[in-house]
Amino acid sequence: MKIEEFQFCPKCGAAFSQGAGSAPEGVPTAVNTVTCGACGTTLQASDFTGVGSVPLANPQGNRNPLALVVVAVVAAAMLYFGMHMARRSGTAAASSLLTKSSEAPDFSLEQLDGKSMRLSDLRGKAVLLNFWATWCGPCKIETPWLVELQNQYGHDGLQVVGVEMGDDGKDEITKFMKDMGMNYPVLIGKEAVGEAYGGVPALPETFFIGRDGKIVDKIIGLKGKGEIEDSIKKALDTPAGNSPATAATASTADGPK
Repeated sequence: MKIEEFQFCPKCGAAFSQGAGSAPEGVPTAVNTVTCGACGTTLQASDFTGVGSVPLANPQGNRNPLALVVVAVVAAAMLYFGMHMARRSGTAAASSLLTKSSEAPDFSLEQLDGKSMRLSDLRGKAVLLNFWATWCGPCKIETPWLVELQNQYGHDGLQVVGVEMGDDGKDEITKFMKDMGMNYPVLIGKEAVGEAYGGVPALPETFFIGRDGKIVDKIIGLKGKGEIEDSIKKALDTPAGNSPATAATASTADGPK
């Protein structure tokens, strides 16, 4: 018999409240019995026929709403965690494929003037590819060094390229460039390009690409100007190669960010 919530003892008329009764000692919990707190009479489920009853436990099928909410939250967290780990695994796999002899993943990104720049178009030059953001404190320290190094080594074949990864608007980026006196092109970054370069775990992150289009060095985070300059020299010392650009382009100017 399915027991529903009830209010009164059919023997003495005393009021019950849900959960007020208890099963007598020695009686299996599967048997729906309850002891009246007023008269002490042990009542069977059949004694409540027609007048209701007090459940000894939640009937099967009756779910606690709070428990359902907890289950939903846990399930959502597990789903998010699973997707996040899968994405990180994919990023780690991409990062592990990029070594100091790897072909730099090609891409095409939009500049602030609306024109596109493709990395492979710079073949024959040594490229300092710098991922940064306007809100990045270390980037503000590093940027004046990149300006100086572009001036110093530009005539030797160096091309500094900035990729802004902070989702800032063009006006904010333009103001930053003007304040910093940036003398090299800045591209509007896209997630696909960042993932192609290992996910960009920290800003700034800089890749040094030789004249043949292969990565010769990488710096994560803020390092000294001297270390950056040493890596530039490595890129400049590479011979210009005729190897083709990577077949798969990481992103296009018209693609999703």
